Amino acid sequence: MNLHEYQAKNLYRKYDIPTTKGKLLTHPSQLDDILRTIGKDRWVIKAQVHSGGRGKAGGVVLVDSKHEANEEVRRLLGSRLVTNQTTKEGQPINSIYIEEPSDIVQQIYLAFIVDRTSQRIMIITSSEGGMEIEEVAEKAPEKILRNPINPIVGIMPAQCRQICDDLGLDKTLSAQMIDLMQKIYKMFVENDLSLVEINPLVVTKQGYLICLDGKVQVDNSALYRQTKMNEIRDESQEDARELKAEKLDLNYVSLDGNIGCMVNGAGLAMATMDLIQTYGGEPANFLDVGGSVNEKRVIEAFGIILSDEKVDGILVNIFGGIVRCDIIAAGIISAVEAMNIHIPIVVRLEGTNAKEGLELIKNSTVSVYEEHDLNKAAQKIIELTQQKEQGAN
Repeated sequence: MNLHEYQAKNLYRKYDIPTTKGKLLTHPSQLDDILRTIGKDRWVIKAQVHSGGRGKAGGVVLVDSKHEANEEVRRLLGSRLVTNQTTKEGQPINSIYIEEPSDIVQQIYLAFIVDRTSQRIMIITSSEGGMEIEEVAEKAPEKILRNPINPIVGIMPAQCRQICDDLGLDKTLSAQMIDLMQKIYKMFVENDLSLVEINPLVVTKQGYLICLDGKVQVDNSALYRQTKMNEIRDESQEDARELKAEKLDLNYVSLDGNIGCMVNGAGLAMATMDLIQTYGGEPANFLDVGGSVNEKRVIEAFGIILSDEKVDGILVNIFGGIVRCDIIAAGIISAVEAMNIHIPIVVRLEGTNAKEGLELIKNSTVSVYEEHDLNKAAQKIIELTQQKEQGAN
């Protein structure tokens, strides 16, 4: 679960992490009061969306007058922001964060992430933060520093001092940085976070470290105990299909292709998508219906897949272990009949009662292709979708 920048900064303040002074705007009528409260004669207008790359996309703007601030607010509010991290439809801008500008001397990159490989929280830093951090990572990867935190002892002052030395910070800034990293670690652990990214962490002319940005992700698996995080979740920023799947306890991720996938088991789902791509197709989604798949879940899964207008065909790949393939086959037949599906569907069944399940499909009246071999099933759905596309043209 992602937080908006203003929500991340509210969380920072609870841990006494230095950040900018700002106010949230949800309607243009609030602008005058907000500018008056913040003071100053320059302001930063920031679109609140769950995406990075806002600055390059025109979602972060520095304004020098109330008139300019009003124009930018009306331009952004209610529109959709398209960045290099969003789909072509972009993300809806329902709120804007307005804050005071900072006198910046240096920009640093600082992030805490859960590193799956080392199974530890990793501190990532760079002395060259800012909008071009991706370019730095690509062209000068040696400038991106990684420091894993020992989960037994936690973050240690000596480790923090070494990071400060690597960043070239003086004694005064190092003291601030050490304090900052210890507070972020405490916030990270107590709130079950999976990511805290501060880009940039700036050094001001006055010699202070300020968290100018805030990207925070909460581990979805821990939301049951992070009730306050659940309360501030902005579902308007999430993919509607993925959100619906989550509520149905299905694991779904939308992709850019046109072949829908329904599989039981995450590893099998990944292998299925890889096979589709190997034979020249493009998967439209990752969908793991789980080991306890039944007729009801099959119908729910079909509904989510078909809500994606890009889908031209569906490959169903079920391995029957605890679940019986004949029951799944009956569910597929019922779903196709009930939902009046008119796109090609190829079903591959393996495991418990696979033969019986394939026979059920073969003897049914629905237009579904049954296949025992996964390679042939992948090739068949690609062939059928291509025929469908050619027929449409």
